[in-house]
Amino acid sequence: MIKILGFILTIAGGIGLVIGILGVFGSMEVGMSPWAIGILGIVFFFAGIGLLKNRKDTDQN
Repeated sequence: MIKILGFILTIAGGIGLVIGILGVFGSMEVGMSPWAIGILGIVFFFAGIGLLKNRKDTDQN
């Protein structure tokens, strides 16, 4: 379960990073501040990577 959450957070963070970078450099118009989306992307990405690196999956025997 923890690995699934880590994978979802990593993917969401990567998407947030891409949208934030495109918004900051003017290639894409987003509804909120592109800096906020980029910062949230960084937080989610590193949280997901941290979960994938340091946690063991407890669903397995």
